Amino acid sequence: MSAMNENFGILLVNKSKNKTSFSLVSLLRKLTKIKKIGHAGTLDPFATGLMIMLIGKEYTQKSSNFITFDKTYVCRLHLGYTTKTFDTEAEKVFHSKKEPTIQEVEEVLKEFQGDIEQTPPMFSAKKVNGQRLYKLARQGLSIKREKIKINVKTTLLSFEYPYIDLEITCSKGTYIRTIANDIGEKLKTGAYLITLTRTRCGPYFLKDATPQENLDENVNLSGLLIK
Repeated sequence: MSAMNENFGILLVNKSKNKTSFSLVSLLRKLTKIKKIGHAGTLDPFATGLMIMLIGKEYTQKSSNFITFDKTYVCRLHLGYTTKTFDTEAEKVFHSKKEPTIQEVEEVLKEFQGDIEQTPPMFSAKKVNGQRLYKLARQGLSIKREKIKINVKTTLLSFEYPYIDLEITCSKGTYIRTIANDIGEKLKTGAYLITLTRTRCGPYFLKDATPQENLDENVNLSGLLIK
């Protein structure tokens, strides 16, 4: 790895499937020998896509500027089943054999446009009364969560039962897993998220990101940094 530029910068990475967001921090610390490394928003392990890595103190101190960016995702929902986590991280449970028409799908998606309210899922890192919700959920507990206001634009990419493919542009704090579950409820079919990819975060795009698997001691990180 070549020497890093002074003050360091921003690195766009395409996170690999089944890798934690912290795995990127750990990897970059190892490659750069720099401790001050952060990111502008996590992705669940099963998800892939754009992560904005902030390398160096000057950039980690600006993380709040990045976290407020709106984001775009593409995702696939599987109808007919639900899971406790609303994604592939928990066992799926049969819900319904109902096969909705495309007209029914389009009608439901009209409810996921503009300003809406959403209840954060129990399996999330959100804190309530100082406790991470997922820690309570793992104990089999479910507590009251206040609804949050979000803004979304949901576009149907394709529908071939049991799969719905969507592109969702959303404001800070949106849980795509919850949208998947809520769509399943409104269709009366049940649904959970089986793929999720972040394609944009503010002015930054996945097409400009370096795949996580390409990051090793031979990569020229300095040439990839954005100032």
